Amino acid sequence: MTYVADGDRYERTPYRRCGRSGLRLPAISLGLWHNFGDDRPLDVQRAILRRAFDLGVTHFDLANNYGPPYGSAETNFGRLMREDLAPYRDEIIISTKAGYDMWPGPYGEWGSRKYLLASLDQSLSRMGLDYVDIFYSHRFDPETPLEETMGALDRAVRSGKALYAGISSYSPERTAEAAAILREMGTPLLIHQPSYSMLNRWIEGGLLDTLGREGVGCIAFSPLAQGMLTGKYLGGVPEGSRASKGTSFSASLLTEENVEHVRTLNEIAEGRGQSLAQLALAWSLRDARVTSSLIGASSVAQLEENLAALDRLDFTADELAAIDRDAVEAGINIWAASSAG
Repeated sequence: MTYVADGDRYERTPYRRCGRSGLRLPAISLGLWHNFGDDRPLDVQRAILRRAFDLGVTHFDLANNYGPPYGSAETNFGRLMREDLAPYRDEIIISTKAGYDMWPGPYGEWGSRKYLLASLDQSLSRMGLDYVDIFYSHRFDPETPLEETMGALDRAVRSGKALYAGISSYSPERTAEAAAILREMGTPLLIHQPSYSMLNRWIEGGLLDTLGREGVGCIAFSPLAQGMLTGKYLGGVPEGSRASKGTSFSASLLTEENVEHVRTLNEIAEGRGQSLAQLALAWSLRDARVTSSLIGASSVAQLEENLAALDRLDFTADELAAIDRDAVEAGINIWAASSAG
């Protein structure tokens, strides 16, 4: 059946300006890091994308190595774009990234001009697109001059293969340097994508201030701490969860102390009439410098529950103070090395 988007979709989510740019993003965006590889049924992926767009989610975030296997999330997304969302391309923000390992040899990762521009061409081919809206340097490369990495982003924009340039997991100092280099080149830095959650608050130590000064937007990834802030681990490690698979999230992080903090945060959420995930998402958006919060979804039901966080974004001073007592560093920032460069 031909997909026709819901006519009321733009009434269902707030949109926030990305830094000082003219671009606005939905307060919650959909990331395809997990759940869109070849290990998941295409009909489920289709249902999630359709429902997200019907609910006003206009931003879909990818990277070259999302899957599994690498590249498959872009391939699957490209197919669903062609079959369902192609008539709405001008209403959709699509982003992709390059920086982590993608293919063998010395040109298949990090931040060289060679790798970044080749990767972008491959991403466009997999998705069947002429351009992406945002192209990111996925991580800081300590061995490549920042001028080269930013020059590749500038080239991507000037070639018409990307509309905006972004960076991910850069430190405050490197972010300021990147913004200055791109400004000099005439391609402003649009957005930074850092990890951020109630259990990983590193961006409050200077990055948000830098982004505010530079007029750069912020889109937070892993706001649910890879599932720790959904409540699924309060009773142990469920079969099929990320912790049970030991991939990007280790069960060793589920210490008694961490679980107790999560349990208390869950009680605060219940007192607000929210799920823990909804509380975590609303909290991640409490600072106006955060443009959007990036979620994943394995089902339509999970997507709808997370988007319902937008129904209650207000916090009292007492609520924030109570959250602060348990919103503490939990040792889950596996991207810290990039942000320390």
